[in-house]
Amino acid sequence: MLASMLAFVKGRLRLHWSLFPGLAGLSAVLLLWGATSALAAEAGGGHGAAPHLEGAVLTLIWDMPFIGILLSIAIFPLVAPIWWHGNFGKVSAFWALAFLIPFALVFGWELALFEVIHVAILEYIPFIVLLLTLFTVAGGVRLKGTLRGTPAVNTAILAMGTVLASFMGTTGAAMLLIRPILRANDWRKHQVHTVVFFIFLVANIGGSLTPLGDPPLFLGFLKGVDFFWPTTNMFLPMLIVALPLLLIYFLFDSYLFRSEGQSAAPAEAGVPGDNVPGGDMKEPLSLEGSFNIVLLLGVMGCVLMSGFWQPGISFELYHTQWDLQNIVRDVLLLTIAYLSWRMTPMQSREANGFTWFPILEVAKLFAGIFVTIIPAIAMLRAGENGALADVIRSVTKEDGLPINYMYFWSTGVLSSFLDNAPTYLVFFNTAGGAPNVDKLMTEWSTTLLAISCGAVFMGAMTYIGNAPNFMVRSIAEQRGVAMPSFFGYMLWSVVFLVPLFVVVTLIFFADGLF
Repeated sequence: MLASMLAFVKGRLRLHWSLFPGLAGLSAVLLLWGATSALAAEAGGGHGAAPHLEGAVLTLIWDMPFIGILLSIAIFPLVAPIWWHGNFGKVSAFWALAFLIPFALVFGWELALFEVIHVAILEYIPFIVLLLTLFTVAGGVRLKGTLRGTPAVNTAILAMGTVLASFMGTTGAAMLLIRPILRANDWRKHQVHTVVFFIFLVANIGGSLTPLGDPPLFLGFLKGVDFFWPTTNMFLPMLIVALPLLLIYFLFDSYLFRSEGQSAAPAEAGVPGDNVPGGDMKEPLSLEGSFNIVLLLGVMGCVLMSGFWQPGISFELYHTQWDLQNIVRDVLLLTIAYLSWRMTPMQSREANGFTWFPILEVAKLFAGIFVTIIPAIAMLRAGENGALADVIRSVTKEDGLPINYMYFWSTGVLSSFLDNAPTYLVFFNTAGGAPNVDKLMTEWSTTLLAISCGAVFMGAMTYIGNAPNFMVRSIAEQRGVAMPSFFGYMLWSVVFLVPLFVVVTLIFFADGLF
């Protein structure tokens, strides 16, 4: 029965793409049916004014394209992996158009164009430029020598990556270490759990201690939160999550290691092609392309520069202000990527298993995600006047005092599916925002801690919760690791992460819970 259903679905997927305009039309009808009576002129403001999307006029049906692209990412790789591999960009474009076409019909092309340019300049371009640079630079660092993926070695790499993530960013640490840990485990039968825990720890939890670690904390820093506030306040919550995860991983990996019939790593195991002649001798560990480490430091400097340097100069592109410091940062990042590409020998990248597919997949899919997420973010920013008002109201008592455990879970759950940076800002502003940042760091510090922990920790709950998650998955799949599906990964995160988040809630945010 199941086989018949899958065969039917695969058959439907082979339909000619000429049907997609009809599907887009159907989506437009559905979205128009759910639209409010707001007129495009009213939404766009007066003549000459910057267009503005008022989140209060949007209904939840506008989120259908966003839900559609998430379900596509979750289902298509399962039922039609070969088809998906060649068409994920078209699927992403389809869902983006399924939002933009009816949106333009209801609110006018001016507002639609403004929203696309706005999200491109302020969010997507900085996101993909940083990711591309880190992917290129980290892909030029090759760990040579005999590195064998035993439970102790794997746990040590995860621990090192967790520490590095706070100082070079979760994306930088993940891109630097994912290939070495994959190559060290090439000889292992069970590899999926290692990549999953790598996403948990290196790509998310580890970025808790400085604004360099994760984008939400960097936004908090730009809003006035002290640079070392996360270091002193999030250190203990991070340990309570990270240490049990490392212990659980070590015990789990040790069990799987023994189940593979291994009591120790075979002498010839390690990095393919890096063993010296004879097969039973070890080659000392060394780094090839170590100058890329210097370039990684340059990436960190560029990100910090864009936060500290505020020249007050910007350029306007269709009512969107493009700040000079952000333009300079992105140009410098692309220059660093070019230098890494030119200076790293091609044979070194080939030996590292470097291909452009992972970054292309992320760029195409997240282009659709960034477009379709526009209405959801607008609804959140509308606060109690938006369709997601219940979420906003849930974090505050009737007397105006914060409900910290709800701040933690509301910020976290939404960060799992939406961009965790704007989600952080929404709840940061709900709690008092920049005008009250001194109070947020002192007498209201538990509330700021709840928001920060939710945004950083729960980015690990899904593949799209944080920038490096999907990239790590794509690199692992390129190397032959059969990674779990979207929902399959969520099962891992629910089993291993949610109990620890409950513990964090009980220790730090339980006031008023009972």
